[in-house]
Amino acid sequence: MTYRLPSDLELKEITLKVENLAEMVSFYTTIIGLSLIKQTDNLAFLGIKESTIPLLILNKIERPINKMKTAGLYHIAFLLPTRKDLGNSLLWLLQNKIEIGAGEHGYSEALYLSDPEGNGIEIYRDRPIEEWDIRSNGDIIGVVEELDSEGIMATADGHWSGFPEGTKIGHVHFQVSDLEASDRFFKDLGFSLKANFGKQAKFFAAGDYHHHIGANTWAGRKLPKMDKNQLGIDAYVFELPDKNAYVNFKAHLDLLAIAYKIETENRLEIEDPNGITAIFTAKK
Repeated sequence: MTYRLPSDLELKEITLKVENLAEMVSFYTTIIGLSLIKQTDNLAFLGIKESTIPLLILNKIERPINKMKTAGLYHIAFLLPTRKDLGNSLLWLLQNKIEIGAGEHGYSEALYLSDPEGNGIEIYRDRPIEEWDIRSNGDIIGVVEELDSEGIMATADGHWSGFPEGTKIGHVHFQVSDLEASDRFFKDLGFSLKANFGKQAKFFAAGDYHHHIGANTWAGRKLPKMDKNQLGIDAYVFELPDKNAYVNFKAHLDLLAIAYKIETENRLEIEDPNGITAIFTAKK
């Protein structure tokens, strides 16, 4: 029987390696809408207002290597609860003269921008699942069309005070070294392929979601892996729903002889094919 990750798997946290910690904290709090939970000389933990659970960790590194043409982050995608929340974010970004892109994807409506160090960001809301184009084989078909920006703006109430309760990281999208190697890696972990754009891009998910992970070769093929001192994504964390699900996942990795770098109680780290650390934990 083919192993599949639980449908209630959640993408909980992403760590970025940064150069200017103060500037990045300011951007993610004043422009994006995260709140500062705590900060040290080299680390900042950011999440939703009045929550102590971080969604984004910024790690200031010494002697950083600036962004190179390697595998790495394409974008972090923050999922908002409602279309009104997306409207408030769009209005706020426009008021602050932030350069943004936008797209209608059939299953979601999305805004795109970059942080001061060149990391891609998506802010989106999902359409009701009843509106998704789900095929009988489980494929979920997306589109790239012009966003109904005026309709989204019309839902805004203008009361932007950061990301609202219920915001989470919906997915993470990578530019990859080898699309087929990434395909094998994520399938081996138990994700399902939801959309396949041949040699250009693939989208993977647990359960019935449109995607938790995107992978593309739009920056080129056979890109080098990330360097450990290179600015950009350092790690991404998926949370399994309970200890039993974690034990089953670990047993599956052992059966396939998938090596992990570190394993402690209810937490293991694997290096993905792009030199990025994938972490799996059990919900406490």
